[in-house]
Amino acid sequence: MGKARILQFLQTHALKLFAIQAICFLLLGVAVASWWHRGDASQSAGQPAANEAGAANAKAEIWTCSMHPQIRRDGPGKCPICGMDLVPVKKSVGGVRTISISSDVKDLMKVETVPVARRYVTANVRMVGKIEYDQTRLAHITAWVSGRLDRLFVDFEGVEVKKGDHMAYIYSEELYTAQEELISAIESKAERPTSRFVEPIDLAESAREKLRLLGITEDQIKEIEQRGTPSTHLTIYSPAGGIVVKKLKQEGDRVATGDRIYTVADLSHLWVQLDAYESDLQWLRYGQDVEFTTEAYPGEVFHGRIAFIDPVLNEATRTVKVRVNVSNEDGRLKPEMFVRAVVRSQIASGGRVLDASLAGKWISPMHPEIVKDEPGTCDICGMPLVRAESLGFVTAEPTDVAKPLVIPVSAALLTGTRAIVYVQIPDAPEPTYEGREVVLGPRAGDYYLVRSGVKEGELVVVNGNFKLDSALQIAAKPSMMTPEGGGGGGGHHHGGESTPKADGQPMPSSQHAGMSIPEPLQSQLHETARIVDGIGEAIQSAELDAIRNAFDALGQQVASLGASQLTGDMRSQLDELTMLLRNDAVEGRDVKSMQAADRVYLLTKQHVERLQKTFGLTHGDHKMAHESLEVPVAFREQLGRIIPFYLAIGSGLAADNPQAVAQSIGGLQQAASSVDGGLLTDAAANRWGMEIDSLAKIITQLAAAKDLAEQRSAFALLSDEILSLHHTFGFTSSEPLYQLHCPMAFEGRGATWLQADKQVRNPYYGATMLKCADQVQPLSDAQAAAAPQHAGHNH
Repeated sequence: MGKARILQFLQTHALKLFAIQAICFLLLGVAVASWWHRGDASQSAGQPAANEAGAANAKAEIWTCSMHPQIRRDGPGKCPICGMDLVPVKKSVGGVRTISISSDVKDLMKVETVPVARRYVTANVRMVGKIEYDQTRLAHITAWVSGRLDRLFVDFEGVEVKKGDHMAYIYSEELYTAQEELISAIESKAERPTSRFVEPIDLAESAREKLRLLGITEDQIKEIEQRGTPSTHLTIYSPAGGIVVKKLKQEGDRVATGDRIYTVADLSHLWVQLDAYESDLQWLRYGQDVEFTTEAYPGEVFHGRIAFIDPVLNEATRTVKVRVNVSNEDGRLKPEMFVRAVVRSQIASGGRVLDASLAGKWISPMHPEIVKDEPGTCDICGMPLVRAESLGFVTAEPTDVAKPLVIPVSAALLTGTRAIVYVQIPDAPEPTYEGREVVLGPRAGDYYLVRSGVKEGELVVVNGNFKLDSALQIAAKPSMMTPEGGGGGGGHHHGGESTPKADGQPMPSSQHAGMSIPEPLQSQLHETARIVDGIGEAIQSAELDAIRNAFDALGQQVASLGASQLTGDMRSQLDELTMLLRNDAVEGRDVKSMQAADRVYLLTKQHVERLQKTFGLTHGDHKMAHESLEVPVAFREQLGRIIPFYLAIGSGLAADNPQAVAQSIGGLQQAASSVDGGLLTDAAANRWGMEIDSLAKIITQLAAAKDLAEQRSAFALLSDEILSLHHTFGFTSSEPLYQLHCPMAFEGRGATWLQADKQVRNPYYGATMLKCADQVQPLSDAQAAAAPQHAGHNH
């Protein structure tokens, strides 16, 4: 029955069912075709991406690890240290310190720039202190004679008195006797006969003078003479007007000659004693205007002028007292009030303090509030006025050139006395930035004065510079953290066979690559090295003027180098080293101490050695790379006698024991002088002549050192020389030697020394940082790692 109904239904609706079946097949075909088309499209779209990735991989010749940029490979793979995937190093615009980023990346980094400008900047020196009495306006009422105070007219402190007001009523036997002498002298003078042969003695005048010396006024003396009888009591008057700030005696007290009874202070003028930090003293000058506020009058600003800067630093607080003279005619300021003060110093070029309001003015050297338009004398003390310029002010600037070159504080990545800034390269196809080492002057408010490294109008990065520095470090280029490039941490490159190339790839050492440079430029580079040798000779002589002049000569020589004769990577390398040597010269020409001179010279020596290594230069009859020379075994044995005394000096410095150092210097000097240079011939003899001369001067400097700081500075030079002798001649030692390196010595510049064991004992810090060292290795291994580079002070 059911089958019949189904057949009847199919027969009745056969046409409709056929139409529905056709529609379903059509929809299925459309769906399949659509899916197939999408698959082809995705495959065709993916092919260019794959091709692009392949092209990118083909262009990425150098691969590195983002966590360990010192790892350099010529293809993809895993980092051998951390196992991370290596990433391709992007090539950028030519330059040792340049990096290019896209506009999108620039926005993500939030890179901001401002132009380098010449402008006067203001250094706000903030100080705290309190108000005190003007000591020149204090009057002390004392007893000029011994006696008894029968009455005190001022009963309590704080009373205002005027000059001439009576203060005390004193009974004095001494005064009574002196009055009797005056009266007797007057009476005897009237009775004494006159003689034209004998000049009479005026006893009355002598008695009057005695009373004057005892503090009796002329009016009181006349009153005694008129009265004709001595007075039992005497009134003491105030010698000055003001406020009685101390009452030291009571009625009925006995006083001796010189005892103080009252102290009177004139509060119409006060002193403000402020504490200035030693770092702010460079911005403070006599006569500067000072603004200060008090808790008693919030929001109200008072003014005074600097009258005295204490010549002695407080050892406990590391501050210097600065005294400010303040007018207080209305009496609102009270002694012992706490104040907060600020001095707004406008800074001109060279860190000089500018005050145009004092142009052509004459000022009192004792009272800075006395300022006049022409010469004269001080209205208060009568001293001759002096020109404002003689007190350290710059009163007028003739041109804009005298304005200081400044950069914002946020633009500088500090590395000690120098800093790294990032300068935007103009007209580049994409945002490109170049790292520059600059020499900074003092900080003035939100700006640094720049001594060398940038020019007016250049755009420096003030935000995002740390990110750019990190990108350079990943690219194994010189950065703040890695000054010599090549990746790694701590900013110390300890030798190797290559130096960084402009695009982040290793560049073979020039002495192996056969780098060719024009003859004129080669001569200039030789002259540069010769001048650096001259700086070393000036260092040995310990004459600061000669050292400054030698550094100045280096600056002039570096400025004349013809870098335009080179192109490509050679030009980039020369520009980099020229920048470093120029900064060395700028800093060296202004050194103020031998310690600072040693520090700058060690850095300069390293830079010129890099210059010679990079361009394969020879200097004189030897290479600065210190090639090994063949010498007799006997000579090496004699040279090895120096080492025990050297090690003893290092141990003494590590123990902070200058006496132990001094005791070993004599043995060192004797061992050095006993080396027989006659065992050498030709090039070795010539080289030994230069080395022994340098060693003798260093030992002399070490012997003349007055304290540990000077001894350590000379020891750094001695270590450098010992390593040079070892690399050049070699020496025998009865015990193994280890080469150690401290990255913190000499304000982060670093220094090397030798020890007889691996237990670190830092001679440059002693107990302060006895274990500071980032390199400890046997001397033979250290020599091999550093060859052919001189393994002296790697900063």
